[in-house]
Amino acid sequence: MTRTDQQPLGSPFSAASTAEDVMAGLDLSGTSAVVTGGYSGLGLETTRALSAAGARVIVPARRPEIARAALAEVAGCEVISMDLTDLDSVRAAAARISDSLARLELFMAVAGVMATPERRVGPGWESQFTANHFGHFTLVCELYPLLAAAGGARVVVNSSAGHALTDIRWHDPHLRTGYDKWLAYGQAKTANALFAVRLDTLGRNDGVRALALHPGKIVTGLQREMTLREQIDRGWVDEHGNVIGADFKTPSQGAATGLWAATSPLLDDRGGLYLEDCDVARVSAPDAPMDDGGVRAYAIDPDAAARLWDLSITATGATPITR
Repeated sequence: MTRTDQQPLGSPFSAASTAEDVMAGLDLSGTSAVVTGGYSGLGLETTRALSAAGARVIVPARRPEIARAALAEVAGCEVISMDLTDLDSVRAAAARISDSLARLELFMAVAGVMATPERRVGPGWESQFTANHFGHFTLVCELYPLLAAAGGARVVVNSSAGHALTDIRWHDPHLRTGYDKWLAYGQAKTANALFAVRLDTLGRNDGVRALALHPGKIVTGLQREMTLREQIDRGWVDEHGNVIGADFKTPSQGAATGLWAATSPLLDDRGGLYLEDCDVARVSAPDAPMDDGGVRAYAIDPDAAARLWDLSITATGATPITR
């Protein structure tokens, strides 16, 4: 990926497109997919759409019984237990998936947390960085042989416009010198984008391509740890919790960009890109308002992506991917 690749392709879809629009007429029979967070919000819409197109979908879930209830009427779907903040749990889930699949064509990293109170997990890691980045990083590394065996796989990572809040805080990635829930979220979303950049570089010779995306502004369970007053003050909802924010999407519209990333022929032989509104995003100016869209240059920088990859391998002990 070069910076000149980071520009719109002229997709036939848009911000208004739904999951149904993007998936119309597609046949994914014989395809296997893993969808983290695949039982609520955007993840549930993603699982439904992939399953309806004929894919076999595995949903790792921190709350497996709730996941099974939510997915009871979705055909071709299997739920397994996994907690992204517990890397032993992640490795156990990867082993179970590896025992049941010979190859994996699609990996959709949809699960995430946002603006949570300060929590420490594992060896004292900041929980948003761990759940959003380290957990997915470890799971993909452990499943990489299945992705490579597919002979053409896509890894799609949900980032966010929130990446514009901050670059990686290299001097203090776990915010030990002072916690700010929005900086923690922004850093984790930058990490998601950089993860896709580096994975694409390492995986392309094996046919493994990776893409990151901003799904849009959607009120889902992602906001569960924000108070109603916070959401009202931000103009997202009214006092009854009804969505009133400008340009907010439905969950189906929010899932559309990820599904487009997973299936569009326009993205054949492309990767390491950041997407929004069912197209490749442009590079935004450093001082541009977050809501204006685009991707910050630091979130697609290949040197920063390599640095974060090395940091993540050292921290997690995940199985390295070699070129």
